[in-house]
Amino acid sequence: MPTNLNMECLKATTSLALLCMYIFSPQVSAFSLTNCTVSGALNNTEELKVLCYKMGFYTVPSPIPSNARFIDMSFNFFSNIRAGDFEDLWNLRGFNLSNGNISQIEDGTAKHFPNLIKLNLAYNKLKTVSRGLLDGLVNLQVLRLDGNLIESIDEFAFKTLRSLIILNLTENNLRQIANVRPVLLSPSLEELLIGSNKFDVFNSCDLSRTALSLIKIDLSYNPLSKFQITENIFPNLDYLDLSHCGRNGTMLWNITDKTFLNSVKALNLTAVDMPEEDLTAVLQNITWASLFKLRLSELKWMKPKTLLQSGCLPGLKVLRLQRNRISKPTAQMLDPCSNLTELDFGENVISAVSASIFKKLTQLQKLYLQVNKLTKVNNSLQNLLMLEFLDLSRNSISELTCTDFANLAQLNTLYLYSNKISKIFQCVFKDLNNLELLRLGTNKLLTIDVAFQQGLPSLKHLQLTYNKLSKISKESFKSLSSLRTLDLGDNQIFEIEAHAFSGLTNLTDMLLYSNMITSKTIKDPAVFSGMPNLKSLDLRTNIIHYDKDKLQDPPFLNLGSLNILSIHSQRQGFGKIPSNLLQGLTSLTMFYGGRMNLNNLHPDTFKSTPNLWFLDLSKNVFTDDDSITAEVFHPIPKLSRLIISSAQIHSLNFLINANLSRLLTLRAPENKLDVINQTLIQSLPHLTYLDLQKNTFTCDCNNAFFINWALTRNYTQVIYLNRYTCSYPLSLRGKSILDMNVESCNVNIDFIMFVVSSVVVMLTLLGSFICQFLHWQVLYAYYLFLAFLYDSKRKQMHQQHGFKYDAFISYNAQDEPWVVEELIPNLEDEQGWRLCLHHRDFEPGRSIIDNIMDGIYSSRKTVCVITHKYLRSTWCSKEIQMANFRLFDEKKDVLVLIFLEDIPTCQLSPYYQMRKLVKKKTYLKWPKHGEDTRVFWQKLRMALETKGGPKDEKALLAGHGEHDLL
Repeated sequence: MPTNLNMECLKATTSLALLCMYIFSPQVSAFSLTNCTVSGALNNTEELKVLCYKMGFYTVPSPIPSNARFIDMSFNFFSNIRAGDFEDLWNLRGFNLSNGNISQIEDGTAKHFPNLIKLNLAYNKLKTVSRGLLDGLVNLQVLRLDGNLIESIDEFAFKTLRSLIILNLTENNLRQIANVRPVLLSPSLEELLIGSNKFDVFNSCDLSRTALSLIKIDLSYNPLSKFQITENIFPNLDYLDLSHCGRNGTMLWNITDKTFLNSVKALNLTAVDMPEEDLTAVLQNITWASLFKLRLSELKWMKPKTLLQSGCLPGLKVLRLQRNRISKPTAQMLDPCSNLTELDFGENVISAVSASIFKKLTQLQKLYLQVNKLTKVNNSLQNLLMLEFLDLSRNSISELTCTDFANLAQLNTLYLYSNKISKIFQCVFKDLNNLELLRLGTNKLLTIDVAFQQGLPSLKHLQLTYNKLSKISKESFKSLSSLRTLDLGDNQIFEIEAHAFSGLTNLTDMLLYSNMITSKTIKDPAVFSGMPNLKSLDLRTNIIHYDKDKLQDPPFLNLGSLNILSIHSQRQGFGKIPSNLLQGLTSLTMFYGGRMNLNNLHPDTFKSTPNLWFLDLSKNVFTDDDSITAEVFHPIPKLSRLIISSAQIHSLNFLINANLSRLLTLRAPENKLDVINQTLIQSLPHLTYLDLQKNTFTCDCNNAFFINWALTRNYTQVIYLNRYTCSYPLSLRGKSILDMNVESCNVNIDFIMFVVSSVVVMLTLLGSFICQFLHWQVLYAYYLFLAFLYDSKRKQMHQQHGFKYDAFISYNAQDEPWVVEELIPNLEDEQGWRLCLHHRDFEPGRSIIDNIMDGIYSSRKTVCVITHKYLRSTWCSKEIQMANFRLFDEKKDVLVLIFLEDIPTCQLSPYYQMRKLVKKKTYLKWPKHGEDTRVFWQKLRMALETKGGPKDEKALLAGHGEHDLL
């Protein structure tokens, strides 16, 4: 076999083998739980939260991840909960089913959550607590049943709740305190909240006759006509709330032994509906040594003097007197309160206070005077040497003097917001060496040039929002070396001098949102100098605008430690982000650039921020395909969260080559995305959250991959998948994308790969076999096919014009001597036959195939001179095949075979088609050397003279032909 043929076979075999070993890229797995979202890693049992609130569900969604730690299904429309709705959730610790429509929960449901710690069933329509409702919750510690319609509780409903600590039954329809008795089967119960029910009598013997472990009990907002304790069932009670109890001023207070409530530390009698004299008597008879906190708010019918004298009990530390219409507290009123550490006069009508009022409150640490009518401080606090917290907010204070806070060296927190302060003198805060938090927002400050030049060495948080500041001068805060947070938002700042923030060496958070800051305001990088530790800068909602592609002096050059930059929501549009705007921000990790009317991003935008992991570009105008390119993301390979909602983008293909291998969250809702292809998904291998709500999806096979991938529920959450609707075609518009039938689009890759692999293997084996054993047969078939093509093309033309020759002689060039010396003389010279010989009659310049075809179809017969050399000739093979096709097509004897040599069967066998012809057709043998040739020539003449019909052929074979069958 020829060498080049071996090479061709080897190449073909190798190519097919390589095709069989081709490996397809695996698909990215995904996660979706209907409309729910998951917070936390799916493989982390300590953090996994399934959030299904406000989804409009009427039935419990499934499947729920079996390792869920917390589930929130609040604000839905479940009416009945069946035990079969849940599989066993062994890891579940918190379950929120509040604010629904639940009227029935099948007994046994709770057995699916054996390790539950917190259960919230608040604000549903449950009417009873059945025996099996809570059965199995042996680890439950907190149970909320408030806001239901509960009228009764089964006596054994709480039998298995051995670990219950807090029970909330407020806002139900319980009428008798005895209805609550079954909950006391929980031996660890400490907090019982039963306010806002319909109890008209609280009698301790109706609840229990033995000591309880309760620490807190809330009976507020019940129409109690009697509060009676006849036995010491609350030895450990710490908090008692009777606020808003009573009805029509008739509530009776009856504690048969004053020591029964000796452990109470906090008592709330806000708006308790009792006559003044009765309440006074109750307070005067309280001898609880442990009482620490007393709330007597909203007792407007009591005289302030009586209220204070009665309420200032000997051991009391905290007294709250809000909303009592107190207008003029006096020293005499407060004399009994000398032990107070906290006093709340908030929301009264106090217009003035003097230093003498607080003269005896030497231990006071917290003073609340918010929401009153104070116009001045007037040095009234000079005696409160221990004061740490002072709330003067929401008054009408317009002026502060240098002595107002002179003696408050211990003051830590000062609230002065929502007043009418227009100016602050340099000396106002000079003595507040321990002040850490100062709130001056919502005043009328026009300038702060010298306000913070002295004092406040410990200040950490300064709030100046909602004032009328327009300019920040140089070194305005230079003395505030400890400041951590500076809030200047919602002012009218349009000018900031260079080094305005000099000295703020410990500042970490700067807020300059909602001002009048322009690009000119921050043109000089020195504006932000002097803050080496600044971590967060908020410049949102200003009027910063750029038209240049590159800045001469980038504004943030001095903020090398900045982590968070917010410049979103510029009121007149940002224009464009200069390519070097962020130069210097080498530590930046989060960038908020939404709502800036951007229409493109320069590829070098984030070149200076290699540590960026959070990027928000929402609500811009990226309509063009090249508005954002993959190159934009190349400098920020650590990006893990990308938000690009409402940005008018048509495709996310710019992410395909962005190299965002660490991207975890991608939010692109409210855009014009129609197709999410497989290449995009596979380019984001670590994607965990995907939000594509409110896009214009095309519901056809182009999105079949995305739908199937979104439902595989393994790694990536497709948030609110059920909310995705079709925009195209029109027949599906408005329908859920999940309603699309993707079965017709699905291709079983595994099956196809099996079939393809099998076929390739078979073809490989077959090709190798053919190359090795059937080479000549293949070539023979090939030439047979060519003969068929030429036969179909040429035969009709020759039939129309008759025959030009009597015979076409097919022979090998090396047998030409016999043809010239024997065949031509006998047939042409003696008999006058017209022969077609290729060396003589073929037209020069014409293709050999065309000459052969013309020769065969221009001749009545074809004579093949067979020798060993003939059988090995390619062109002779073509000639005999064409003659063979003519024979089969015309059903005539047009083929005559002459064997000049004896050819054994073993040599003839490879040419199976030739052997077949020899068996069926007439053939002649050239006599051996010395034998008479006349008989041979006579038989040849007779063969050439026959017309080719069946009868002629039979006569020849019977009378003259040789038919030795090989």
